[in-house]
Amino acid sequence: MAFNKVILLGNLTADPETRTTPSGQSVTSFSLAINRTWNDANGQRQEETSFINCTAWGQRGETIAKYVQKGRQLLVSGRLQQRSWDDKETGKKRSTIDVVVEEFSFVSDGRGQGGSEGGGRSQSSSSSSRAKSNEDAAIEDADAPIDLSDIPF
Repeated sequence: MAFNKVILLGNLTADPETRTTPSGQSVTSFSLAINRTWNDANGQRQEETSFINCTAWGQRGETIAKYVQKGRQLLVSGRLQQRSWDDKETGKKRSTIDVVVEEFSFVSDGRGQGGSEGGGRSQSSSSSSRAKSNEDAAIEDADAPIDLSDIPF
C-alpha cells in the first residue's frame, strides 16, 4: 500500500503565476516558504526555512491566484510529484519534487489580512463544508508547533 500526502502551512514567496496548457487547462504555480524553529542542545534558538514549489490545476489554481499574493499565508494539502527534464545548458538530467495541491485554505495572518474577500474567513476548494466557522481567528504564535488535529481536513 502506498501513501502520498503532504500538508503545509507557509507564506507565498511571490505572486502565483497562472498559465494555460496547449489543451486549454489552466495551471498555477507558486512557492511556499515554510519556517521551522527549535532550540538546539545548547538552548540556542535555531531557524530554518524550506522553499517548496506547488502546482494547482484548474479552478483551484485560479482561485489561489485571484485571492493570495506574495507574503500571505496559505494552508495546502496534496501529493508529492517528481518531474524530470534534460538541462539544455549542461546536458545533464535534472529533477525536482513539487506539491500538487488537492485542497487549500486561506489563513488569516493575525493582522486582519486573510486571503479572501470578506474579512479573511477561511475557504477551501473541496472542504469548505467541513471548515470550522472560527478559522478566521488569528494565529497567535507562529513559532508554536502545529497541532495536526486542528487542521480542518
